[in-house]
Amino acid sequence: MSLINPADTIERQNEKLLQIAQSLMRRVEQKNEQSGFAYHQFERAALLETEVRERTHDLERALDLLQESNTRLEIANDETERARSNLTEAIETINEGFALFEANDGLVLSNSRFCRDLADIEGALVNGLKFEDYVKLVSQSAFLALPNGQKPADWVAQRLERHRDDHVVFNVRLKWDRWLQVSEHRTSRGGTVILQTDVTTIIRRERQERDKIRDKQAEILQATLDHLNQGVCIFDKNHTLIGWNSGMNGLFESTPDAAVLGMEFSVLLERIKDELTFEGPFGSEDLREWANRKGGRKPLLFEVCKGSAQTFSVFAQEMPDKGLVLSFTDVTSERAAARTLYEMNELLEQRVKDRTRQLGLALAEAERANASKTRFVAAASHDLLQPLSAAKLFVSSLSDQTDPKDAQDIITKAEMALSSVEQFIAALLDISRLDAGKAVFDVQPLRLSEIFLPLRNEMMPVAEQKGIDLTILDCGLTVKSDPGYLRRIVQNLLANAIRYTDQGRVLVGVRRSGSMARIEVWDTGRGIAHADQQKIFKEFERISPDNSDAGLGLGLSIVEQACKGLDHALSIWSEPGIGSCFSLNVPVHVNGLPVQEPEVSGPSITEMPATDQLLLLVEDNPHLAQAMTSMVESLGSTVIHAHNAEEALGILTEIQLVPDAMLIDYQLGAGRDGIELLEEITNSYGSIPAAIVSAERTRCLRDRCKSLGVQLVAKPVEKARLKELFLEMFEEPPQ
Repeated sequence: MSLINPADTIERQNEKLLQIAQSLMRRVEQKNEQSGFAYHQFERAALLETEVRERTHDLERALDLLQESNTRLEIANDETERARSNLTEAIETINEGFALFEANDGLVLSNSRFCRDLADIEGALVNGLKFEDYVKLVSQSAFLALPNGQKPADWVAQRLERHRDDHVVFNVRLKWDRWLQVSEHRTSRGGTVILQTDVTTIIRRERQERDKIRDKQAEILQATLDHLNQGVCIFDKNHTLIGWNSGMNGLFESTPDAAVLGMEFSVLLERIKDELTFEGPFGSEDLREWANRKGGRKPLLFEVCKGSAQTFSVFAQEMPDKGLVLSFTDVTSERAAARTLYEMNELLEQRVKDRTRQLGLALAEAERANASKTRFVAAASHDLLQPLSAAKLFVSSLSDQTDPKDAQDIITKAEMALSSVEQFIAALLDISRLDAGKAVFDVQPLRLSEIFLPLRNEMMPVAEQKGIDLTILDCGLTVKSDPGYLRRIVQNLLANAIRYTDQGRVLVGVRRSGSMARIEVWDTGRGIAHADQQKIFKEFERISPDNSDAGLGLGLSIVEQACKGLDHALSIWSEPGIGSCFSLNVPVHVNGLPVQEPEVSGPSITEMPATDQLLLLVEDNPHLAQAMTSMVESLGSTVIHAHNAEEALGILTEIQLVPDAMLIDYQLGAGRDGIELLEEITNSYGSIPAAIVSAERTRCLRDRCKSLGVQLVAKPVEKARLKELFLEMFEEPPQ
């Protein structure tokens, strides 16, 4: 048990010890008897006093040390608080937002500018806030402008991914076009320092500079575009006009009011539709569909026409940013040169064909150049030699005839045989032109009655000879087709129907179906098996090859290819033993032709004009010239023959006579052709009745003859056609 309470202060303990010592001293003085025990207690008390004194001294020294330590701690606390205050004041003076996260990602310190632009989360930034929670708060702020299509969770994941790096610098977009640059750096103890700098002014200035550079580049680009010969317009991925050069202004009658930056592509497309015409199958809707694709557009090349005067080649291509660029190049001269070259080539090809026409089947063999040429030549040679042999035998038998009636009968049969040769060669030429794609179709309005009436007169005797009832129904419709080829198509179908009908009837009629006229040829003939209905359109294919009246086997081939060239849909219905129906669809002409008054009959073919007419014949083929001379002289006229243009001009100069009429071959070899010779004679001697003779059937030649007002007579020339021609040329003008 202790004499003092350790919890008492030093002063209190010293006071208690002094009282104890004084009490002991009194007890000692009061007792007379002094024993060893008392003395011992006294000594002990003296020792305790000494120990108390020493302990008191130690305690005083410890108190001094504690007081000194407390003083130093207070000074250190003051210095720490002063340093913290100085640090706080220092980071407050920084213009940027500042935050310090310790190593465990807890927020330690931040200034008032930190996240000041995100006012809705500023109050949640307290000490100890975890970095991940801080990022989530920022992602949910109403003042943060996330990139298009990005969600807050995606932004958080991307931001935390960047937090792993020691040094990160990036920009964050806020609403109202404001920007913060965030710099994040790792400290040596694993903490994180974040600086937020307002870079709105810098970004806006950079944007202005970029706009200035872009404007300068736009001026350079515009000058470059204006320097081009082509018209160029450029649209961005939103179909908004961003480039338009001066070449586009001349493309339209007037510059579109919206031809400024920002014009929509649809405006340009509507102007193209209104003022330009698309050539070929590609049209405005195809261009619209191409432009509306999201990407992956392949380049386009098509042509448009401005009236009939200009042609433009248009090249459309996708730009890297999914925009569009269109260029318009004037190719009028190139297309005109190409057309001229094509016409020249066609003319040259026709001349070559005329020079090699005598080869006949050899030419057909060269043009066909396929596996069936051997069969083609063999069949053609056989069919051609038969009428030629017959004609040769008829002519040779004339020397044995003494009866003029029998001789005339033989001559008639020889003419019929040669006519068969002529028809066969004409069919071969038609097949050759159709196969080679060289047939020229002169599509024009014509009345079907003009086709049906001559065919009725021509085919009725043939039908009556076989005992077949032929009916061709009248039709007043006007259609659009080539008169020659349409007549040939109906003639071949009608001839086939009569040929393969042994008894019964043949009917030709027309059904109107909307904008189409359906020409139908019905018969009650033998019919065609379904398996043979495609074979019959091949050359030299006959249903009954053993039949002597089976024809040449070219008629239906000509029909099929001519219908294909004229775009007249051809169809067939047939049943063996019942009959057949061949039909073709011909477009109806909306505005019919004017009604013609019946023509007053002119002189008959047998009526001849006065004799002693002088005819100039220009023909380079001596055999044909001799035959035509004999034919003309038999009609009572005098013929002057020249082989070429130079010889004809020389003869006219020499005899000093102007002929009453002229018959001029178109192909005259080297030098002038027939039309050039006719123009020169007309310029020198005035207008003289004339006709051009040619085997060429091109539209160009017909147009040239029409422009000069002269007739075009097709070779071979028939005697009846020559008589009609002379009646027209030698007829006295009305008084």
